[in-house]
Amino acid sequence: MALSKSSNTYGRTSWEDSEFPILCPTCLGDNPYVRMMKEKFGSECKICVRPFTTFRWCPGARMRFKKTEICQTCAKLKNVCQTCLLDLEYGLPIQVRDQALNLKDNIAKSDVNKEYFIQNAEKQLSATDHGVPGAAGGPGKSHPPSDLLMKLARTAPYYRRNLPHICSFWVKGECKRGEECPYRHEKPTDPDDPLADQNIKDRYYGTNDPVAEKLMRRAATLPRLDAPEDKSITTLYVGNIGEKMLEKELRDHFYQYGEIRSITIVSRQQCAFVTYVTRSAAELAAEGTFNKLIIQNRRLVIRWGKSQGKQNIPGTTNTEAGARFEPVPGLPRALPHPEELEHNFFNLAPTTSAFPSPYPQFAPPTYPLMAPPPPNPTPNQPELPGFLAEGQSSIHYPSQDPTRLGAINKTRQT
Repeated sequence: MALSKSSNTYGRTSWEDSEFPILCPTCLGDNPYVRMMKEKFGSECKICVRPFTTFRWCPGARMRFKKTEICQTCAKLKNVCQTCLLDLEYGLPIQVRDQALNLKDNIAKSDVNKEYFIQNAEKQLSATDHGVPGAAGGPGKSHPPSDLLMKLARTAPYYRRNLPHICSFWVKGECKRGEECPYRHEKPTDPDDPLADQNIKDRYYGTNDPVAEKLMRRAATLPRLDAPEDKSITTLYVGNIGEKMLEKELRDHFYQYGEIRSITIVSRQQCAFVTYVTRSAAELAAEGTFNKLIIQNRRLVIRWGKSQGKQNIPGTTNTEAGARFEPVPGLPRALPHPEELEHNFFNLAPTTSAFPSPYPQFAPPTYPLMAPPPPNPTPNQPELPGFLAEGQSSIHYPSQDPTRLGAINKTRQT
């Protein structure tokens, strides 16, 4: 005997009833006091065609109303949002996630097999963690993170996706609502754009998804971080750390790549510098964190540090390339080199020190040694002290100059 109604009509025990939907932060909106309208068995799932409890809400001001499209059982099998069908952990389409993690879709697609598969899946969900979905790929399964997913994942909600649709009457010039129109008054994009034609089943099963294909093309052109040629560079620049980032949080993540010499945080510029002991550890850290590191819901910018430039010799204006520039007129000249300084403060004859210093630029001023008196002094010439050179009658001290004390030389009149 043929039945006039589907099997779901008689199997009401398989209908799904829930108290709150499974949503991503973008679909839920930024309003913490969102009001939801709940309708028990209000619609059928777009995937398994079973009646389920629907929810409808407005995610924010000037946004369109959204509602759940698939049941919670189908959402848990793929770990996706009930509205946008994007992965709850990375915010990416299912096709991108499955390709990055090498997952195979084993969900039945025919009507008979689908119903049997859903019933078995519900039993497994109820037996594991009270129906809480596992990681990507199904309940109770976990997979290691992929570099591709970490690069493409969103770190913050994208609320622009909740904007209203474009008003078709305004495009034709027939909309008479004006500012009261709940739809957007904007020109549509290219009608041949593949993103304008999306199918909810293709997105769920991960086949022929135009959004996923666009992201995969973007992943093929992502920039790379090449190591500098200077092998002495072992410092990484970490940007976009925020004002509340602590050194412990950076050290807890970067220590896994090697021994850290120092971590310097510049709060005003919201950046930090991580210096490793070895170059190999710095290269591992750069490869493992570039476009992947997310701390406090912030994607950190990773760059290689710059090498310290060679310091110029004091007293010269040469650059690293060897070019010489003329000094700017009106500005003080450079200080003389220590070797060019003369330490003859007392007008003594130049002599050499008996104890040469290994560092001439830091050597103390040289003083003359005590020399023996001349062998045959003339009777009319007074004997000079041994520390005076020939032709020098006395030692001149700057403090002995009477003009320094304000004296004026005046001749007496006889």
